[in-house]
Amino acid sequence: MDYSQKQVSVITWIGTIDLILRPWWARHRAMALRFAILLMGSVALVWLGYEAWRLLWQQGYWGAIDLRTYHGLIHDWFAGRPVYREVRNAVHPPATYVILWPFLGWVSLTLARSVWAVTTVAALSWLVCLVVRESRANTPLERVFVTLMPLSMYATGATIGNGQLIIHFLPALLCGLLLLYSRPSGWHTDLSAAFLMLLTFVKPTVSVPFFWIVLFAFGVRPAVLVALGYVGLTLFAVSFQDSSPATLLRELLAQPSLGQRGQANLQAWLANLGLKEWAFPAAALLLATLGLWTYIHRHADFWLLLGVTALAARLWTYHRWYDDLLILLPMVALFRIAKTGASDGSDILAGVLLAITVLAMLAPGGLYLFPSPWNTIYLTGQVVVWFAVLFFLVDRARREKYAAAGDAVAPHGEDLAASHRPSMLS
Repeated sequence: MDYSQKQVSVITWIGTIDLILRPWWARHRAMALRFAILLMGSVALVWLGYEAWRLLWQQGYWGAIDLRTYHGLIHDWFAGRPVYREVRNAVHPPATYVILWPFLGWVSLTLARSVWAVTTVAALSWLVCLVVRESRANTPLERVFVTLMPLSMYATGATIGNGQLIIHFLPALLCGLLLLYSRPSGWHTDLSAAFLMLLTFVKPTVSVPFFWIVLFAFGVRPAVLVALGYVGLTLFAVSFQDSSPATLLRELLAQPSLGQRGQANLQAWLANLGLKEWAFPAAALLLATLGLWTYIHRHADFWLLLGVTALAARLWTYHRWYDDLLILLPMVALFRIAKTGASDGSDILAGVLLAITVLAMLAPGGLYLFPSPWNTIYLTGQVVVWFAVLFFLVDRARREKYAAAGDAVAPHGEDLAASHRPSMLS
């Protein structure tokens, strides 16, 4: 079967799904949304309540486990202790300790748990507001559904209970990119966006892939500002240690725990195949491929760029289940496509993928809930869903690019797509 025949088969398959599901959705849309809201709301209430207890009050090993690590490392770092030589869990670059100091560096651990809880609520509220605004949800049921998407994800609760980072910086990442997308280019916009982006480099394994969007979609200046800011934070952090920057870098890269596999990522898959030594080259290749794709599709729909980049960021290197909150961004991209009413059936396919993804990401997740081997089967199925969403978004961007190839250029040489960008933060 050649490529054109495959295309015809896919189009026929999508047309069949469209023929069945579109009338069903027209009749049962309200009922389906209410059922989803009831399920997601119940899960969110129980899961977030339990994880809030873990963050604030659970004692022992599992209570705010990662927050306790961050708190100890920050105090050790600024006290001049050589953490890379003496602390096994010191796997964070120097700038991370500077970014986290305002949250954790001036308080006791007990008070730090309360401070982290308050700032978590603020950051999660910010994220929910951004997601609802950007989703194009225009009915009360749709807005409630989108609100519950991040709240009902297992990753959200896991992040809260562990005292992890992604809830704090994902809204800053999203807001920084939206500033660049929706505001005219200028020093004020670029500096504001660069500051927000810089905060997200508290965890470079998440934020680095999004740097391609800054560089290729919005120009060199904001990218340079982010890079210079990160260098400045690093040099400031290094001034509290006796070792040189080069020595600290070697000690960081030599950390035994830096080679952790995590779950569902390129590093883990290669390690399972006995190819652990290929983890770094493979991650670098995937990151470079994403950069090339971003450059080629730099004029694509903003949320397509975000969705593809978020999936690549989740897969390219070490992550654990709390970082699965990244999947929220492609979920929003799917919701927006499902709202288009496209004549080619892509809106229905996006809706189906969104429904499956919501179920796959629903708390408490199967990684720790199911016994072996069912947890492995769950994780495998989940990764299959992620790749299906990735292929759909990549294909959507490809179709947009080809569709726009014959379009005229807007007056005064302005890209038509850019000229119709909505002002998302105004």
